[in-house]
Amino acid sequence: MPKIAVIIPAFNEMHAIGPVLDALPEGLETVVVVDNNSTDSTADTAKAHGATVLKEKQKGYGFACLKGIEFLKQIPPDIVVFLDGDFSDYPEDLTTLVRPIQRNQADFVLGARVSSLREKGSMTPQQLFGNALACTLMHWLYDSKFTDLGPFRAIRWGTLMELKMKDTTYGWTVEMQLKILSHNITYIEIPVKYRKRIGYSKVSGTLKGTIFAGIKILGWIGKHYFKYE
Repeated sequence: MPKIAVIIPAFNEMHAIGPVLDALPEGLETVVVVDNNSTDSTADTAKAHGATVLKEKQKGYGFACLKGIEFLKQIPPDIVVFLDGDFSDYPEDLTTLVRPIQRNQADFVLGARVSSLREKGSMTPQQLFGNALACTLMHWLYDSKFTDLGPFRAIRWGTLMELKMKDTTYGWTVEMQLKILSHNITYIEIPVKYRKRIGYSKVSGTLKGTIFAGIKILGWIGKHYFKYE
């Protein structure tokens, strides 16, 4: 069986991280929670629920993901799964998410938060607008079939290394998808359930976070397009 590792960036998720870890399927090779300089007991709670906990003092979603990747290089897995630590994703869906990779049908699988499976109010209007805009631009520029920038995603380890991820903050998810497209890597979207997170969003829950995320995402799309033209 392929070795599957999970990376969960977390910032002040002491109430959510336990349920996230408890809902993960059994038999995973490594579960890494990257504590992104939390001021609560996120790290202790994650340890108590069996996760390997890393500390990343530089705040930023990308910083946390890169920290987890660096750790996994010691004993590389076959597949890496990323999901959020706020319990908005359904961790038990991981089995479905990795299946196309296990069957050699794709190298990258995105969990798409489709409206029919999404709890009402789980995504803010600005999230919905930003996702739609980014995915429309990627369709126009790359003939992309992506419909979401969801955080729940699985990727083959070798493919992840090929992408040479760089973004340290809000642009992490769109950078990965842009590089998937420009490298002509096989991908598939799978509809996943999505619910209201525990706690508040550090990005879409604030005006500053929303603005900076929007600028970063659109900036990545523009910069990447002109780089490959």
